[in-house]
Amino acid sequence: MGYRGKLVERAAARELRASGLTLAEICAGLGVSRSSVSVWVRDVELPGPIRRSGPRRRGPNALQRRKAAEIEEGLEWGRSVIGALSERDLLIAGTALYAGEGSKRDGCISFANTDPTMVRLFMAWLRHFFEPDEDRLRVRVYLHQGLDLASAEGHWSAVTGVPIRRFGAPYRAVPDASIRTNKHEFGCAYVSYSSSPAHRQVMGLVGALLTSSAHSGVAQSAAQRPVKPTVLGSSPSPGASAGNA
Repeated sequence: MGYRGKLVERAAARELRASGLTLAEICAGLGVSRSSVSVWVRDVELPGPIRRSGPRRRGPNALQRRKAAEIEEGLEWGRSVIGALSERDLLIAGTALYAGEGSKRDGCISFANTDPTMVRLFMAWLRHFFEPDEDRLRVRVYLHQGLDLASAEGHWSAVTGVPIRRFGAPYRAVPDASIRTNKHEFGCAYVSYSSSPAHRQVMGLVGALLTSSAHSGVAQSAAQRPVKPTVLGSSPSPGASAGNA
């Protein structure tokens, strides 16, 4: 059908959402994917509480509430420790990110990930320190068959700031239940920038970071500190005995 062929469904979805229907009800009524509906109606104002069909779901149990609280506590702790990133912080963070997730093959800066926050950080680092020619930035989407390609490309275009006209041909993976059952709604974004000089500079940063003499100093400093047996209510550190607590 294509993107243009779904304009009628899009208009209908927005009207149904404005009337208070849930995403599941709209998907079932129009016969379209949830990913498409969620993009189409994300800015629609709801008239009031969403009415849900079927039995009411029970709230989270004590274990789930504890998990959610620990996740939120960990996030707040991380924000307080990291604080605002300086230019040097961004340089090191982006270099470490590329060391783990970027391509090491000479000639092209390439980064692939399903997490939009990681891709967004990579793009900020790349643009700030290497000032790439925007016309040469390319994105390719890896997406399972059956998922909405137009929504995925729109999502990654917004994340990367690269217009869809500069996207390469997508790769549509065939789902294999024997390997994995979960599928990312927007797939994986593969960002590339062909430039041998820029890639060699990136690898220079990676090499400098991984071989920095500061590593030994940090390790020695950490070894001299008393080991905390728990962090945010977690289990004792690996190797710690009950007698050491």
